[in-house]
Amino acid sequence: MRVGSPKEIKNHEYRVGLTPESAGELVHQGHEVWIETGAGNGIGAYDDQYVAAGAKIVDGPDPIFAECEMVVKVKEPQAVERAKLREGQILYTYLHLAPDPEQTADLVKSGVTAIAYETVTGPGNSLPLLKPMSQVAGRMSIQAGATALEKAHGGRGVLLGGVPGVLPGKVTVIGGGVVGFNAAQMAVGLGADVTILDRDPEVLERLGIHFESRAKTRFSNKANLEDEVCNADLVIGAVLIPGAAAPKLVSRELLKKMQPGSVLVDVAIDQGGCFETSKPTTHADPTYIVDDVVHYCVANMPGAVARTSTYALNNVTLPHALQIAKLGWRDALAANPYLAEGLNVHRGQVTYEAVARELGYDYVPVEKVLKNG
Repeated sequence: MRVGSPKEIKNHEYRVGLTPESAGELVHQGHEVWIETGAGNGIGAYDDQYVAAGAKIVDGPDPIFAECEMVVKVKEPQAVERAKLREGQILYTYLHLAPDPEQTADLVKSGVTAIAYETVTGPGNSLPLLKPMSQVAGRMSIQAGATALEKAHGGRGVLLGGVPGVLPGKVTVIGGGVVGFNAAQMAVGLGADVTILDRDPEVLERLGIHFESRAKTRFSNKANLEDEVCNADLVIGAVLIPGAAAPKLVSRELLKKMQPGSVLVDVAIDQGGCFETSKPTTHADPTYIVDDVVHYCVANMPGAVARTSTYALNNVTLPHALQIAKLGWRDALAANPYLAEGLNVHRGQVTYEAVARELGYDYVPVEKVLKNG
């Protein structure tokens, strides 16, 4: 199969779909790999390294979208990229379709076969292709929040770890999954006063055992959520419903009760955000203020640490890419039910139930697609 990876064009997105090492694995297994010139520069992977791995360097994205059977990216295709997609082509990348009707409509119109990293599953309903970026984003959320808390950035002027004789900053983490766990780890490491909210008793038990007295856990109901949010210096939104839009857990009314200069970091912004006042921002202009509360809502947080993120992502995306390239999308999905969960759009049909429900499309199960083509 001919596999291509274009340069990412989203604001301050430096990751790349295939590292030289990943390209080399595909070439070693008999596939042809095309890389847009300069695609890996942001992670220190240069054209000569791809050439040494056996890949072909092409000028601009057009040859990849026009001639490659599978396009491997990191972020969802932008409008100019979606216009280049064609029927029968495989798109393998993060999509986050539920809060993005325009992208979904374009993918449906294109006839492309779109496989989303974020809905590929693993044993125990895990999300192995989302996990490494959730780990990165969770850890980054504390860095970003600590910076936003500085007075020069609109924050309260609170140091999360405090100093002797002064209380540490209070961090509230909403959601105890991968993002929340990693955020809590970083906040605890800085010496902050950390509380994690979740609705799953087993998650709360697991977190309690792990953190012992270094972080508190609390059941997430309306009263507890309001209490923690209103008293926090930094709130991390770390909730996820796979493939669906994130629930709005902090309302505009609740925002008005928060401390002036406190900070919200919405890691769920890719799925629409979990704060009512959230809107996507970029690394170039990451924050804005509503009702004296600083909002950090960068939709591609891991892009800021592009080298770490790209290699962590390729570790989990490459095995499926190799399977698709070897077998073709149909046989690969038929052979691997975990990968089949990643199919979101195929030949004008929406094949992921949560996306179809959120955006009003008829839902076509993957099993039907595999049977009927």
